[in-house]
Amino acid sequence: MALNLTQKQEVVAELAEVAGKAHSLVAAEYAGLTVAQLTDLRRKARQGGVFLKVAKNTLVSRAVENTDYAVVKDDLTGPLLYAFSQEDPGAAGRLIKEFAKANDKLKPRLVAIGGQKYPGSHVDVLASLPTREQALSMLLSVLVQPATMLVRVLSEPAAQVARVTNAVGQQKAA
Repeated sequence: MALNLTQKQEVVAELAEVAGKAHSLVAAEYAGLTVAQLTDLRRKARQGGVFLKVAKNTLVSRAVENTDYAVVKDDLTGPLLYAFSQEDPGAAGRLIKEFAKANDKLKPRLVAIGGQKYPGSHVDVLASLPTREQALSMLLSVLVQPATMLVRVLSEPAAQVARVTNAVGQQKAA
């Protein structure tokens, strides 16, 4: 069904708003997927905090014009599905990678993050990025390690004195 001018403007405005806030973008070829498969992909996208859209490439290229994703404008050809990560940078990559494992018709075509464009094969790299909770736990472990080492160093002399006293007491008892 063809869109009229106001509908096209609404699609461009919606995509521009999403692209302005998104952490990463994955564009994938979806030709050959059934409606049921696409519905399942959309359901998983909603659960994972990913904005998923099938739109005309000209509309997407207009929507990403003034965003970090303007670098992908020249590569938007053919039927593409666009996945924008809204919560954490790797969400779209994980979604597309996991879904492509079960459905060989879905092929990642390009990845964009931080104003850089990468080929579709980089979806594995994007998918391996830690979630926010994982990144915070890694940061916390790095921050806690020096304090743990300091406590260990400060408590060691007292522990040595206790061991020596215990050894002397056992020696005298024997």
